[in-house]
Amino acid sequence: MSAPDHASSRELDALLSSVSVEVSSRGHQLGELREHFPAGTDVTITFLPGDNYRHNVETAAVLRRAGFNPVPHIAAREMPSREALDDFLARARGEAEVTRIVLIAGDVAAAKGPFKSSLDVRASGLIEARGLARVSIAGHPEGHPYLAADATFRGLEAWRNWGQQTEIRVDVVTQFCFESAPILDWIAKLDARGVGLPVIVGLAGPASPATLTKFALRCGVGNSIRSLRSQIGRFGRLLTDTGPDDVLRGLQSAPAQATASIAGFHLFPFGGLRKAGQWLSNYRAETRGQMAPAASRTGAQNP
Repeated sequence: MSAPDHASSRELDALLSSVSVEVSSRGHQLGELREHFPAGTDVTITFLPGDNYRHNVETAAVLRRAGFNPVPHIAAREMPSREALDDFLARARGEAEVTRIVLIAGDVAAAKGPFKSSLDVRASGLIEARGLARVSIAGHPEGHPYLAADATFRGLEAWRNWGQQTEIRVDVVTQFCFESAPILDWIAKLDARGVGLPVIVGLAGPASPATLTKFALRCGVGNSIRSLRSQIGRFGRLLTDTGPDDVLRGLQSAPAQATASIAGFHLFPFGGLRKAGQWLSNYRAETRGQMAPAASRTGAQNP
């Protein structure tokens, strides 16, 4: 077995310094954000079923005034009309200086308006019209719950082409996994097809096994939940105490070429912002210690 590529490992560790984090539209927990995440952090704002987009804009404005970069989710099926979507984007740009959005279909089965998918929002022309610079879309390393793999890859290729035509940066934020192998396999398939989109790897923050199971079920992460159940003794302790260390170490030990598409990380704080921030701080400190020269770690002096 070849030795890990330490340059690649250092690059992935460096990306953790700019990790994005997620908050609920129904409570942005500003105090915990300020305590555990630096100013300038990208903070995505979920769009839950029944949310009022004007409230989400207010949350984005609060985050902007506090020094964070608000990144609202746009849930296509929640938009009751083209006018509502345009108003959402206009207010987000004008009131919170939003330049990036996360575009999803949404968790409701039936669309409330003319947009059934993120593709419909893309086709509206409103993203370009409102001057957004960056769009993040969802990626599913363990498979989309409703679409065949080939269809999802074709969709990503279409997003790449749209981004090139509009000069809007498009990247993919992955669903969380509990092991690195599905992520690496999915990235390899993207590379083989020449998709060429930057990948933001989603990480499940530290939480109890029960909480992780609940979110895995909600997000349709079938393989991950099977992994969680089959290895509950080890993963339950690991994810509760220290977070997604195994996932990160698996990525770090992979060849540099296998992780070249990774452009960042996104932290899902299932156990809360405080626990997620503390895990991130501890993990980065531990990693810096492991990478320090042996003399520095032991206090030995050069002769």
